[in-house]
Amino acid sequence: MSVDVSPDQQLELLRRRLEAEPQAFREMFIEDGMNAVTWEFAQQDLSEAFTKAMWEVLLREDDSSKVLMRFVWALPLSRKRKFIRAIDAFLSDRYPMFAGLSEGWPASNAIPPHIREPEEREKDFGLVNEGYLGYMNVGLTRAEVDLLVWLEALRDKQCEEKHCEVGIMIAGRSEPQGGCPVKIHIPQVLELVGTGKFHEAMELIESCNPLPDVTGRVCPQELQCQGVCIFKNQPIAIGQLEWFLPEREKLVDPGGEARRFAKHVDPWEAAAKPPVAIIGSGPSGLINAYLLAAEGFPVTVFEAFHALGGVLRYGIPEFRLPNDLIDDVVGKIKLLGGRFVPNFVVGKTATIEELREAGFWRVFVGTGAGLPRFMDVPGEHYLNVMSANEFLTRVNLMQGLRDDYETPLPETVDKEVLVIGGGNTAMDAARTAHRLGGRVTIVYRRTQSEMPARVEELEHALEEGINLMVLRSPNEFHGDDATGFVRATTLDVMELGEPDASGRRRPVTTGRTETITADLVIMALGNASNPIIKDSEPGLHTTKWGTIDLEHTGSQETSLAGVYSGGDAARGGSTAINAAGDGQAAAREIIGHVDVPRDQVAGMVRSAREFTERASSEQTVLAKAHLADGIEEITVHSPVIARAARAGQFVRVLPWPDGELIPLTLADWDADAGTICLVVQGVGTSSIEINRMQVGDAFAGIAGPLGRPSEVTAYPADRRVVFTAGGLGLPPVYPILREHLRAGNHVTLIAGFRSAELLFWTADDERVAGLQREFGDLLEVVYTTNDGTFGVEGFVTTPLEAMLEAAAAGTGPAVAEVVAIGPPVMMRAVSDLTRRFGVRTVASLNSIMVDATGMCGACMVPVTIDGKPIRKHACIDGPEIDAHIIDWDKFLPRFGQFRTQEMRSRVRHGLA
Repeated sequence: MSVDVSPDQQLELLRRRLEAEPQAFREMFIEDGMNAVTWEFAQQDLSEAFTKAMWEVLLREDDSSKVLMRFVWALPLSRKRKFIRAIDAFLSDRYPMFAGLSEGWPASNAIPPHIREPEEREKDFGLVNEGYLGYMNVGLTRAEVDLLVWLEALRDKQCEEKHCEVGIMIAGRSEPQGGCPVKIHIPQVLELVGTGKFHEAMELIESCNPLPDVTGRVCPQELQCQGVCIFKNQPIAIGQLEWFLPEREKLVDPGGEARRFAKHVDPWEAAAKPPVAIIGSGPSGLINAYLLAAEGFPVTVFEAFHALGGVLRYGIPEFRLPNDLIDDVVGKIKLLGGRFVPNFVVGKTATIEELREAGFWRVFVGTGAGLPRFMDVPGEHYLNVMSANEFLTRVNLMQGLRDDYETPLPETVDKEVLVIGGGNTAMDAARTAHRLGGRVTIVYRRTQSEMPARVEELEHALEEGINLMVLRSPNEFHGDDATGFVRATTLDVMELGEPDASGRRRPVTTGRTETITADLVIMALGNASNPIIKDSEPGLHTTKWGTIDLEHTGSQETSLAGVYSGGDAARGGSTAINAAGDGQAAAREIIGHVDVPRDQVAGMVRSAREFTERASSEQTVLAKAHLADGIEEITVHSPVIARAARAGQFVRVLPWPDGELIPLTLADWDADAGTICLVVQGVGTSSIEINRMQVGDAFAGIAGPLGRPSEVTAYPADRRVVFTAGGLGLPPVYPILREHLRAGNHVTLIAGFRSAELLFWTADDERVAGLQREFGDLLEVVYTTNDGTFGVEGFVTTPLEAMLEAAAAGTGPAVAEVVAIGPPVMMRAVSDLTRRFGVRTVASLNSIMVDATGMCGACMVPVTIDGKPIRKHACIDGPEIDAHIIDWDKFLPRFGQFRTQEMRSRVRHGLA
């Protein structure tokens, strides 16, 4: 007697037999089992037993599951919908994300990635959007997550137009609307995922874009690939798939990456292709470096900061982009033979031309746009009115949120924090300040619908409890003049008028205002181009906005032959994915146009390699000398800085990895010996710890030389240049004074100390006496002490005033200019004095940039030009600034901005 067996029973029976004897029944299972599957899908609906059995087979991750995946992928849409209805009906109790999935699928419904709840995530810096792999944190296995991603790929229609990849061309526009700037073959990727070929999909993505787990998180997909998806209501989650695939690969094959690159020949050893220098380790630089290294080019990436990643690291919080993903990309490039030189500021440490002279055949400039914009409204000088750049850099790059790091942050706990702006940077700053305990309000001059921020980021911010004030714009900040800190802002109430050039309606003031409390104001108004590269290369053409001009349509080449650029350096404010696309395009140009005779390549590689090794050598302490109480002279091995240093410049120092970035004077240097000299006064934790360093210890990083060199004018013999050096002002005065003497100027040095116990460099065998012996009558030296224990009693202004009066009366030489370096109060006194006599006066803000002010906390200098208040940057416009245009009343409080935080640090280190 025969017994009928239904197809779902047959499938279950075969599944069990396969488990018992997988090799013997593999072929039979696949053939007979697929016959049963085909029969079942021909029915009006899938049965519960079949659906659950099929799901279990899909989870097996073997040939049978792949066959099933390919079968479902190839089904017509009507039968795919049948499958989705079945898992909705029969598996929703096990997978809540399946509930209701069939309603509107595939066009209007999908399984979302796992996003942490607001009340949980708003208290930490853990990833908010955890993607599909986030479901593993709530109990799903990795195999189950694979199927969630597979279900998302099943929604794809394999459109012939491929708008998600190539975009839509619009008349009058040079670039398409939407599409993928790095040209990922999105339809092919979706097909590979849809047929169960996850590894192959990952390899296809990485062949176009080596940082998909980075760009997949920060790319504005809603404007790019997903923005032109045929499914308007619920585009396919291309970005989520993009960063899922490499993260999945780490789980499936933890050592796979190292094995993949193991056979790659080190391009520096092979020396088969000419070397390339890449300036900046942001998204454009990283993708450029990867693609070139993969093609066998020796590449060196020069990065201004001590940590790699550029804006990806300093600008994007870890709740959006974990730093270890940036490290992964860097690791891949190193496996391909790429080299990295941190703490190297191209345009200062070396110019582009000097890199070419060092042997680099081509140069790619991916420096971004790092100069923050302000509004130039009254009160912007108050303390705790800072750029989002500075705030996020302190938190993200310098880890100021952690107690074991030294960088100070403004007080945020229970403080009223205003973030001005409506873009992604504003969202990052607002959500960061909120996590640091602030009561945060985003102030935006248009309405919510005009905000340029990603929709997801704005939604997350609002979910986390951040307030939004729209149609408001600051017109003045108010502060406590006793402390210098901001306390409130007056806002113009706006309304929307006619559209502007961006197509958005222009905000116009209504004439109404309101004033609200503000303890911290973060200006997120975008960035202008940093002029360092442009100023160092006269032949490099730039636009009226300061961005690097790309000379040829369809090319990333600049006006300098063989020098390419991309990202924000060329575009202005843009996106990480556009930057990556530019880096990719430049790499393809470089790869396709090798014009170096083969017999010259090895020499170029050898020269570039020697330069790379010299630039990345450890900056170790070679000698120390105790100068006075709390003051040490430190000689450091730093060959590239020593060769580039000029009088008046300074360096940015990171004493240890979790320390604080502090600017320090270049007191001297020796290009032949490859050394620089720092004179450090122990003021705060970082400078005290620097003074404790011993010979042989290495700094975590020293970058420079920074700032503009001193402008030295040769004056007639009857005119005199006067230097007033207060205390630790003597070391920065020394190289500038020496340049004036070399120019033939008559110089008077007035060096002031609090008392004789603090004197240094005054003995016959020390630096000042050495200059007197070398230059004779060209140098006159006057010493003062506050208590009269050495030299003239009083301040440096006492002999200076006598000289100015004598010059005015015609009884002494005319004073051509005065250079003041020392404590801020002293420089202000000198400025006030010389203003009375109409004598040109330069205040060098070099010596006062110490760790008590925080990371370049003294960099912003309020000045008045033609009656208008303007901010200058001591690191870019200075450090020497016309003392008579500095608004000293506004500037002096800046040196107390982080006094409370510094005291806490000293207590923590037992230094109080």
